[in-house]
Amino acid sequence: MFKRFLPLLLAMALLTGCSSQAVIQLPAQEAGMTVAYIPLDDRPVNDDRVVYLAESLGLEFLMPDQSLYHTALDYQEVNSDGSQYGDRGALWTWLMETEEDGCDVYLLSLDQLFSGGLVNSRSVYAGTDIPFPDGSVLTEEQVIDQYLLPLLSNPDNQVYLIDTVMRLAPTVGYEGFGLEEYTLLRDYAMEPRPTLEGADLTVENIIADYSLDANGNVIIPDQAISADMIENYFAARARKLTLADTLLSATQPMDNVHWLIGIDDSAPSSSIQTNELNYLRQQIAGRGAVLSGADEDGMLALCRLYSDLCYTGALPTVLVRYYGGSESTAASDFDHQSMTDVVDEHLAYLGITQVSDGSHDMELLVLTAPGDGASATWEDLITQINTNENSAMPTMVSDGAKYAYGDAFANALIGKTDLGSLFGYGGYYDLANVTGVTISNGIARWLHLAENDTVSMTENQAFAKTLADSLIKDLCYKNDSKVDLTLYVREELGGDPDNFARLDTDIALTQTFLESAMAEDTASVLKNLSKSNLMVDLEGNQMGWGTITLSEFESPWLRVFEPRYTITVEEFGTTHWW
Repeated sequence: MFKRFLPLLLAMALLTGCSSQAVIQLPAQEAGMTVAYIPLDDRPVNDDRVVYLAESLGLEFLMPDQSLYHTALDYQEVNSDGSQYGDRGALWTWLMETEEDGCDVYLLSLDQLFSGGLVNSRSVYAGTDIPFPDGSVLTEEQVIDQYLLPLLSNPDNQVYLIDTVMRLAPTVGYEGFGLEEYTLLRDYAMEPRPTLEGADLTVENIIADYSLDANGNVIIPDQAISADMIENYFAARARKLTLADTLLSATQPMDNVHWLIGIDDSAPSSSIQTNELNYLRQQIAGRGAVLSGADEDGMLALCRLYSDLCYTGALPTVLVRYYGGSESTAASDFDHQSMTDVVDEHLAYLGITQVSDGSHDMELLVLTAPGDGASATWEDLITQINTNENSAMPTMVSDGAKYAYGDAFANALIGKTDLGSLFGYGGYYDLANVTGVTISNGIARWLHLAENDTVSMTENQAFAKTLADSLIKDLCYKNDSKVDLTLYVREELGGDPDNFARLDTDIALTQTFLESAMAEDTASVLKNLSKSNLMVDLEGNQMGWGTITLSEFESPWLRVFEPRYTITVEEFGTTHWW
């Protein structure tokens, strides 16, 4: 499974004999490495974009049917099993059938397998029994013993586990949880707890201190927060931490098991998460990482998987350049680390060596909000992109400025650079997520070009989808179409932009409006890409982008947060000359 892989094509296939177990397959012209993937949930960042990346790397990718890992918010149509979350028993069944069929590489979300997805993992107050399609019901402990540990203990398997640290408050609009409760509970969770160190840093002590402030006194919550809410919140945190600890301990001697734990929304100061983070980092040392961000972890772990199992050369060296001047601070109220720490730890997870000057293989350009004593500006970043393209330097760009420069930076990026020359781009989320998106795509692309003498047209087109999707969502949707769609749903349709089903909004009208808005707002980016050149090897050879079209628009989870659409990329051709 460690050999070079031949070109693959994207297709849909049904797993023989499993009527509800559809899979997405990228069938190889000749047998290559097969990866079984169970995502965090069915949002595009965890689903479509990981598939694009896998296809760009020439991997055969297996996934269960999307209906088995779907999350439904309140008021929305529930899943076929009557729940709002993923069908855990069906997913375990699919996983075991995949193992029996001979798969030996896995990328698995523990939140999905044990909780039915990220959202529900924040609301499970105690270990719940897992019903299976055959009518049997098992406890979480029984599932671990009968299914997970045998899979992990098989030395022929390489297993990449992704998990999350519970964020500071559960999800608004799920199981009746509202914005007021979220705000009050998040404020309560942000109170510093006692600092535990050394022998005192144990799961038992962490849980016991949930209710205490930094001085060991009981924190008095806002009177609007009920005792039951606090009790359930503590129970949900304790369950996630205990489950992670159980599996980290069980896999301690297993060299074939690799970990990535994402920090699902945090805060710049000490909070209820702090002791959990310190403990998990201690337990995971040498076997993976605990990183800020969560939604992009499927892409990050896939990049690490490819690096470990497919790539045979030296890893690239990266020069990181910051623009704006605030990189020494957290990018937002939802990050617990400075931007430099976030970038450093993400690159370290992938085994990447940073250099401060001299010879290097790639560059990561990071835009921050304006800060005192900035040595470089966003205008300098634009100049650097063009300089790097002229010298065939593979370049990744992360925009962590949170729109601090208004339209100026985005307009210059679209109007003064060849967007299609980039190896990676991110700008939609907070910097933690942005960094993961950017470098997982950029590093993976570099590794694939370095490993293979030639890369197929199909793989180049798949990479183009990963890059185009970031640019479209981050430059066009976030700043334009999303704003317009929000106003349309709220003011014209009288609906709720965060959940169309809550006020029975006409979905067909929202989709029509989305398609029209995106046609207008993406025109400049798509035109730029169609005149850009894609680097197709590390010698600097290029091919010209063709036409890119978007179709089949929809709003996942019936909200304006992120769109889904089909991207069609024409074959690359003659290099464009300006």
